Amino acid sequence: MLQRSASKKLSGLLAEFPAVGLLGPRQVGKTTLAMGLVEAIKPTPLYLDLERPSDLAKLQDPETFLDHHSDKLVILDEIQRSPDLFPILRSVIDVRRRKGQRYGQFLVLGSASLDLLRQTSESLAGRIAYMELTGLLATEVPITDLDRLWVRGGFPESFLAKDDPASMRWRLQFISTYLEREVPQFGPRIPAVALRRLWTMLAHGQGSQLNMAKLASAMDLAAPTVKRYIELLEDLLLIRSLRPWSGNVGKRMVKTPKVYIRDSGLTHALLDLTTWDDVLGHPVAGSSWEGFVIENLMAVLPQGASAWFYRTSGGAELDLVIEQGLSRYAIEIKRSSAPKLSRGFHTACEDIRATHKFVVHSGRDAYPFGHGIMAVPLQEMMNIIQTMGQPSLH
Repeated sequence: MLQRSASKKLSGLLAEFPAVGLLGPRQVGKTTLAMGLVEAIKPTPLYLDLERPSDLAKLQDPETFLDHHSDKLVILDEIQRSPDLFPILRSVIDVRRRKGQRYGQFLVLGSASLDLLRQTSESLAGRIAYMELTGLLATEVPITDLDRLWVRGGFPESFLAKDDPASMRWRLQFISTYLEREVPQFGPRIPAVALRRLWTMLAHGQGSQLNMAKLASAMDLAAPTVKRYIELLEDLLLIRSLRPWSGNVGKRMVKTPKVYIRDSGLTHALLDLTTWDDVLGHPVAGSSWEGFVIENLMAVLPQGASAWFYRTSGGAELDLVIEQGLSRYAIEIKRSSAPKLSRGFHTACEDIRATHKFVVHSGRDAYPFGHGIMAVPLQEMMNIIQTMGQPSLH
């Protein structure tokens, strides 16, 4: 079984907060991670799947039921199915606090981000900590499997499939299931055909700046409708909008976000790219690798750090800008093991006054690139990001 780095963070949050919310798309491994705790915690936690009628029936009188199991961590899976539980959890937590029981009472698992946060923001404010579980990360697989992770994506079932065709079948089924079964649960009925077409268009334009009018015209839909579809995909943690850097450098800067499908395997499935050769032979290869790297780096951002991209009308451009305190990292992403940089990268570094400059490449060695730039592989860049701002970093 693959060891997830999120396990340690989750255990730490449970030791600090009465409730912890673990968020992530379906099939990303939330339940597996939670069940791993079951084996390590005493007394044995109680697991309830709120999609299972028998488990839901146990909560007909939730206060009595939870009081009966007050000595255990209670894990509530697919919590967004029962939003009426949140005020009850708040009441239970407050009662237990007065009795001296403060931490590790509830672990709630949810398949959406903003939707779930809106439901709990008032009910459990000050009582819950959130963390997101992404797909498998580059630092969680052997370095020899990095290309397989990129091609198949981070969903464990897809990554671990017996071969590439089996992985592709899993991903295509995942896409169909999400469109037909999951999406309708989170809002007004959206035609699966229309949403799949939008998802595929976003895959073709992976990492492009969002052009709502162009998408709406291509789909023969109103721009507000397309905007609602995109927001839903983002709420379901399936796509990411990366905002432009907002610093004042006195230049004309782009103002629209770039949009990425968060899982590279889904990008490739939507484009019918099954193997590594298929991906490398397609025009999306470079932008797919860029999105893959960005998703991995975003997953390890330290608390308080923020991420942007930078682009001006004059051609200065950075794939990623990460800021924390006085540190400002300029990052260019290249799918080559022998990358080359344009003048626009150097200009952009000057514009934002970068304190550190990196090129993330697909090779395995780190080396100085000149002009204060370091070329590093993805896994090393992730380790650098995790320690950014610490005094020991040079």
